[in-house]
Amino acid sequence: MKAARFHGKEDLRIEEVPEPGPGPGQVKLRNAFAGICGSDLHFFFHPESLPFGLDEPHPLTGATLPQILGHEFSGTVVEVGEGVTDVKVGDRGAVYPLAVSCGECAACRRGLPFSCRLMGSLGSNTEGGGLAEFSTFDASLLHVLPEGVDLRLGALVEPMAVGWHAVARSGVEAGGAALVAGAGPIGIGAWFALRARGVERVLVSEPSADRRAIMAGLGARVVDPVNEDLAGAVAALTDGRGVDVAVDAAGAGAAVDSALASLVPGGRLVVTALHEQPMRFQPTGLMMAETEIVGAVGYRPEEFDAVIAAMADGMYDTTGWVRESSLDGIVDALRSLRAGIGAKVLLRVG
Repeated sequence: MKAARFHGKEDLRIEEVPEPGPGPGQVKLRNAFAGICGSDLHFFFHPESLPFGLDEPHPLTGATLPQILGHEFSGTVVEVGEGVTDVKVGDRGAVYPLAVSCGECAACRRGLPFSCRLMGSLGSNTEGGGLAEFSTFDASLLHVLPEGVDLRLGALVEPMAVGWHAVARSGVEAGGAALVAGAGPIGIGAWFALRARGVERVLVSEPSADRRAIMAGLGARVVDPVNEDLAGAVAALTDGRGVDVAVDAAGAGAAVDSALASLVPGGRLVVTALHEQPMRFQPTGLMMAETEIVGAVGYRPEEFDAVIAAMADGMYDTTGWVRESSLDGIVDALRSLRAGIGAKVLLRVG
């Protein structure tokens, strides 16, 4: 079968590899669509920045380079392994990629498997990535899609769940006000999640004119934080009060600074973006306003299901921000996304 395998920094090759078969408790999926994630960009351009490496076999999964990438994917079950009863051939599903964590570290004991240093994910350091024609994995990782949620939307469940989890971490309530910094896929996901939770007053801060246009096309309020008055836009949104929560989906120090300045006293900033560069900020403002900064990584299985339910209810719209490409175009897609062109690319792999 054809697969995109990562060999090292800026070295991703489309290769022929053996087609897998399901073991006991596993399913075999004919992959349909796989998305390119921001972490795939970090993987491709800066693998040294990731919290786990592939220079040595992963201690839990044994995975080494070269590795099939792709952790945002959907497909149709074509075979089930021994003992599988909850999933059947023909089921369409979105794949929950967290395959393994150590179960013993402080993060795992606190119910935070995505914070486990030995976390193993499909499409990064566990066999079974979505950027291939077929994949096999534990049947429990497949979240079956209902009628009305197609495989294209199914491949978007994973990134939308990241935004959903970030909003859950914010604690915002219906009727509140929010700022989303960054209009990439995670920022878009946070915007959809806020609206699904009854938060109508949402301002999206994004320096890219193309991405602002995408958000405006979806019905969002947008502001250019570089050339426009972000503070004034926040004041207009909230009658001078400030937003209750802000979501950093930009991964830039300037976005964090402006988000903190936009919060109402007692507000909360959720950091859900990877930052390639360190930043400095003055913490006195946190103390004086009793504001909070929290992190958000990954999602819980029930949040995966919540996104699927919201998709079934028509809460998600892919107009203008999702484009498709062939698997052979993956390197060009990575480079264009790195240059800030477009928002989300789904690769047709089936």
